[in-house]
Amino acid sequence: MNEALRVRVGGGVTLDADLALPSGPAGRPRGLVLFAHGSGSSRHSPRNRHVAERLQAAGLATLLADLLTLEEERQDSVTRELRFDIGLLARRLEALSDWAQTDARTEGLPTGLFGASTGAAAALVTAASLPNRVHAVVSRGGRPDLAGDRLERVRQPTLLIVGGADPLVLDLNGQAMERLAGETRLEIVPGATHLFEEPGALDEVARLATAWFTTYL
Repeated sequence: MNEALRVRVGGGVTLDADLALPSGPAGRPRGLVLFAHGSGSSRHSPRNRHVAERLQAAGLATLLADLLTLEEERQDSVTRELRFDIGLLARRLEALSDWAQTDARTEGLPTGLFGASTGAAAALVTAASLPNRVHAVVSRGGRPDLAGDRLERVRQPTLLIVGGADPLVLDLNGQAMERLAGETRLEIVPGATHLFEEPGALDEVARLATAWFTTYL
């Protein structure tokens, strides 16, 4: 069951988030996965929630947060600038990780990051900034190229999931794979487009992400 939260992330900014805490084999979650949604999306993304439910079934806690405030979202709906401000999104994601490490419910849990579209770049930048805290990264239809030179500093195991019918993003992920410093795998979901809306495509994303996180968290 999800618990609605409001998390302070500094600078007078408070973000809305949903935390789910399933019980793992030892009575606590086996790890925590923070979600970074893609451009124009939110914590209510049905695609991310589908993946989160599968992770929860495997005993992993999940935190889905809006990385922009309501006012910022209204601004972004017009300018479309903030969704590409990877530095801002990464700072917010890092602040959420700071909060998780101080909250009694999630303190000490090994952390993974799941990023979609531009959120994948924010997840990779955060992983580079928190090498001792972030243990694994999964990207769904991501834009890792937007992480820039931080890619070479990501040493955590990273799974890149791309739709087979998403040629531009597939090419960008192939290039990024050569620059990532840690263990990296590229998984192609045959016939899937950028949003993985085809029958069974999102189930395959959830299966791959669950296997990756349960291995490395």
